[in-house]
Amino acid sequence: MSPNQAHFEVIDSPLSEVAVMGFEYGYAMAEPNALVMWEAQFGDFANGAQVVIDQFISSGEAKWLRMNGLVLLLPHGYEGQGPEHSSARLERYLQLCAEDNMQVCYPSTPANYFHMLRRQLKREFRKPLVVMTPKSLLRNKNCVSHIDEFTNGSTFHRVLYENGESKDLKSIERVVLCSGLLQSVLRLSGRAR
Repeated sequence: MSPNQAHFEVIDSPLSEVAVMGFEYGYAMAEPNALVMWEAQFGDFANGAQVVIDQFISSGEAKWLRMNGLVLLLPHGYEGQGPEHSSARLERYLQLCAEDNMQVCYPSTPANYFHMLRRQLKREFRKPLVVMTPKSLLRNKNCVSHIDEFTNGSTFHRVLYENGESKDLKSIERVVLCSGLLQSVLRLSGRAR
């Protein structure tokens, strides 16, 4: 904790995605030492604020040479809430990425989620961060990280290597690239075998 950090505030907002996301974008610009997060209850709730995402979040730094560290938390994962609510439209955000304008992450472990948010304030620069967050992992007893993954010089990992039993690289027959919920399901199914 440092004396110049922002105060912790939780604010319940009206159901106007465009207004609230626009406010959060402005707040993050005015308070660069604050971790400002806009969380959607369902993935498609960001649709109503698409103009803010297109005109400000993804392109604001290029237009006005002003950094912004707003974090968008978007539930994603087709978890029984129907085709609209279950998809945050990951492809839409990936298409908006260009020239290091923003980051899109789909964390697979609690430690990586922690370091991803921590990194937003630790770096000397700010970039918008879009996080795909499957709701089923929030309280999943199997989705855990060891305490050492949060402390002792640990950091965010762009790639997580599975700690499988096979140490012989020649015996590996298949490499699967995945993240988030799919990574957790595959990891657990591998342990069951």
